[in-house]
Amino acid sequence: MVSYVTLIPALPLLGFVLLLLFGKRLGYPRAGWLGTIAVFLAFIATLITWAGLRSMPGTSRVHVQHLFSWISVGGLHLGMDLYLDPLSITMALFVTGVATLIHGYSIGYMKGDPRFHQFFVYLNLFVFSMLMLVLAGNLPLAFLGWEGVGACSYWLISFWFERPSAATAGKKAFVVNRIGDFGFLLGMFLIFKWVGTLNYIDLFGHSLTFSKGTATAIMLLFFLAAAGKSAQLPLFTWLVDAMEGPTPVSALIHAATMVTAGVYLMARLSPILHLAPTAGTVISVVGVATAFVAAAAATSQDDIKKVLAYSTVSQLGYMMLGIGTGAYVAAIFLMITHAFYKALLFLGAGSVIHSMHDEQNIKRMGQLRRLMPITSATFIIGWLSIAGFPPFSGFWSKGDVLTAAYQKSPYLWFVGAVTAVLTAYYMGREVLLVFYGKPRWTATMKSELHGETKGDTHLETPHESPKIMTWPLVILAAAAVVGGVLNLPFSNSTRVLENWLSPVFGSALAPNTLSGTAQVILGGLDAVFAVIGISIAVSLWRTKWDQPSLEPALLKRAWGIDAAYDALFAKPSTALALTMDEVVDKRLIDGIVMSLASLIALTSRALKRVQTGYVRTYALGIALGAVVLLGYAVARAGS
Repeated sequence: MVSYVTLIPALPLLGFVLLLLFGKRLGYPRAGWLGTIAVFLAFIATLITWAGLRSMPGTSRVHVQHLFSWISVGGLHLGMDLYLDPLSITMALFVTGVATLIHGYSIGYMKGDPRFHQFFVYLNLFVFSMLMLVLAGNLPLAFLGWEGVGACSYWLISFWFERPSAATAGKKAFVVNRIGDFGFLLGMFLIFKWVGTLNYIDLFGHSLTFSKGTATAIMLLFFLAAAGKSAQLPLFTWLVDAMEGPTPVSALIHAATMVTAGVYLMARLSPILHLAPTAGTVISVVGVATAFVAAAAATSQDDIKKVLAYSTVSQLGYMMLGIGTGAYVAAIFLMITHAFYKALLFLGAGSVIHSMHDEQNIKRMGQLRRLMPITSATFIIGWLSIAGFPPFSGFWSKGDVLTAAYQKSPYLWFVGAVTAVLTAYYMGREVLLVFYGKPRWTATMKSELHGETKGDTHLETPHESPKIMTWPLVILAAAAVVGGVLNLPFSNSTRVLENWLSPVFGSALAPNTLSGTAQVILGGLDAVFAVIGISIAVSLWRTKWDQPSLEPALLKRAWGIDAAYDALFAKPSTALALTMDEVVDKRLIDGIVMSLASLIALTSRALKRVQTGYVRTYALGIALGAVVLLGYAVARAGS
């Protein structure tokens, strides 16, 4: 059954081709259903492949599906190979599963859009690219998928390119990710120089002989790539601006594709990272710093999607913290549960935006729980899960990362713990402002927000979203509740994910040296952090909505990082480009070209005088020339 692995990326690719050829003719909703069915069938193929892989002995769950020879240059021989092991199939499972729900949701959300079919063209290509990335049998093929998700993110973020902000956000995502690509390419070059292969089966099938310095250089370069894709300091700013795309795009990017690619890459290269403890420390520090910085910024945002965007950056920081501490299973566990509750939260936000006629300011919402019971109930489940409130899935997965952080350094654990409190707080603030308090979406309340006075007339009352949009919310909410059963810490038999993934990581997996008592205490503290954050949010925002003192301007501007980049890089480079255009291009280059043209024109005018058009003049010239030549010959003979 492992041979079904070929169908996993092939089905979304087929959906992309069919939608590209016939999507416009199919229109709404058939184009959407075609794209959704293609991804759903890929999910079924993934389940069948997983069952086939699971039937193999635990130590030999590796299968390479060779499709055809791809590159053969000198000592580099690469095939179009799909690499199947517990890590890649786990990634494929949640990518196709969550993407199916997002596709179905998009049918309702994108209804009425004039480019409805084109949206699903991009979505199917996005899923195909991500599947190629995680199933690739070598680094160059993974890079092909890496670039594919980057290109699709550009198209999807700027899907509504008529809005300048959307077009700018798409370009920003594209440019920032190119910085990370530089690290990916150099990392590949270094690996090939020292090992002579880029195939996973060859790279990981033998003991690696990298020196500590070489391994550190390789992993820091790949971490640069991961920092771009998975939005780590200092390259995280693009992910917040990515909110300009349609909300299902935000859910797909943040939950199931693209941003998880960097974490996956680090986990895939764990045998090399194991040889570079310094790189592991750097990854841990950057990860926990990113988690804190983004969580603090999220506490003061008013846009319902920006809160979730900073939340994603923070959660990715937690995943990198797990990677850097050698807790690869914990990082993947958090990635899976995060896919459930973050897709739920984004789709829930989309449901609210859809109901509020594209309003995204949480200060202009309130009391929506009575009008949108399904959306509010599922959104609250997502909040409790990301907050780490037991027994929701986030409690178990984030707790594993914090436990590993404590084992490496209490300082890392402390920053992670503070971030956990902030997470419960900022998500609680968003829930309370959106679903509780007074209804601030009336015309009267909206005018008050702008310092105006109007009559007490109401806008159209918000309403629950259609079933095509609420069913995915219910399914994801159920997954967010029970997802923790994938890796419960009670006994070896309940550590399902750990038992499944441990053979992939082998000796690279950091051993757990904490006593049972210490683990129980740390787990109890995780629950305490969630309760503290939730309690603070409820006490501060349950009945109030306008508290500027709790929203510092610095945090509203996300620490001013974007503005600093603009001042340090964007504006100087723009000024340099304008100077080069005005001075170098127009004056120097154009000046040289025009001067040459003038010189040629001047020479032409001088030479034109000898072209009289009279035959007698030309005959005289020939005769004079003959006399000169004859005189020269006589003079030479006489000497």
